[in-house]
Amino acid sequence: MILPGFPEAAPLAGLAGGLLIGLAAALMLLGAGRVTGVSGIVGRAFGINDSGMSWSSAWTFVIGLPLGAFLVATLKGGFEPDFVPLPLLAVAGVLVGFGARLGSGCTSGHGVCGVSRLSQRSLVATATFMIAGIATVAVMGAQ
Repeated sequence: MILPGFPEAAPLAGLAGGLLIGLAAALMLLGAGRVTGVSGIVGRAFGINDSGMSWSSAWTFVIGLPLGAFLVATLKGGFEPDFVPLPLLAVAGVLVGFGARLGSGCTSGHGVCGVSRLSQRSLVATATFMIAGIATVAVMGAQ
């Protein structure tokens, strides 16, 4: 399926990924009684906060997230890594981490779990993320 104006978009793959993310978040909430927020889980893995999740479970999640993406990419025929320069990647990571702490959660926590619970804080945070993302694409696309 090709979307007009977005020739590289993969809406069916995006839909499948979104459904799997929602299913995983629902299973976490129903099974463990916890909201899935990657920043909280990563914070727990590195001992920054106590999200209530065990340290080993946090590390399993942190390692499994990129490993799962790698396995799927490999099964689909491989991929060519295309990374931005490491200093830019480090600055972006610090900014994302600062934003997650400032906003009391990251995009996944607010966007997937918070919005589904109609949390006002998450609705505002998600709207902010989307506006910032649109502005970033507009600025980067202008180059």
